[in-house]
Amino acid sequence: MQASSARQQGSGAALGDTLYPDLRSRRVFITGGGSGIGEALVEAFVRQGAQVAFVDINAAVSEALVERLRAQGLGPAPWWRRCDVTDVPSLQQAIADAAQALGTFDVLVNNVGSDDRHALEDVTPDYWDQRIGVNQRAAFFAIQSVVPGMREQGRGSIINLGSTGWQTKNAGYPCYATAKSSMNGMMRGMAKALGEHRIRINVLSPGWVMTERQITQWLDAESEKELMKNQCLPDKVMPEDIAAMALFLASDASRACTAQEFVVDAGWT
Repeated sequence: MQASSARQQGSGAALGDTLYPDLRSRRVFITGGGSGIGEALVEAFVRQGAQVAFVDINAAVSEALVERLRAQGLGPAPWWRRCDVTDVPSLQQAIADAAQALGTFDVLVNNVGSDDRHALEDVTPDYWDQRIGVNQRAAFFAIQSVVPGMREQGRGSIINLGSTGWQTKNAGYPCYATAKSSMNGMMRGMAKALGEHRIRINVLSPGWVMTERQITQWLDAESEKELMKNQCLPDKVMPEDIAAMALFLASDASRACTAQEFVVDAGWT
């Protein structure tokens, strides 16, 4: 692994140019890649020279991302498709079509998620199913789709995005908390069987990440003050920090790491 580092002072955003040569030309599929953490993931893997495919429900931001990366010439332009991941057949078809275009996937990053706030008493069965569909079920069936190819080639890395929200006992999203906590069970329930084929599966759990969505919808002066008081480190966690850990987990540098949760939260939990 060749490493060089740069860090944006003040924000603490990881802008490191750490290079993982084994990721060059590796095929990576990312769910929810159009914005936020997903956008940072797509760009980070493109910068490594990986062949990236992603799905997202928002066409405008996804097309803008692809065009920006193409114009910057950072690496191979990503393949992308608009997809509602709660529609499992559509998700699995997108994965199949992307694999047809790029080849068998070496890496799967189950990033898609939605932390819409909701009260316990307001949850209906339909709302429950929709929240679980986005935050849990999509990950399971994406894994089901990529594992046969990974098994055939004798290697793979699956990274499920978890959350520290349920670990800090935050109120306001019981469906989201339930779904994200289950990422750990999903991981441990699959790790042994997958490991026999050198397929690794890990959970990457972000803390409070400064995405546009978090900043505009949930962050105010009081919550920011509380966050900084509870974190061990004085820097805000940025999307690039999550992407940096994902690169490590995708690469051969973490070849002995599986069935583990990796927390990136500046010491919040």
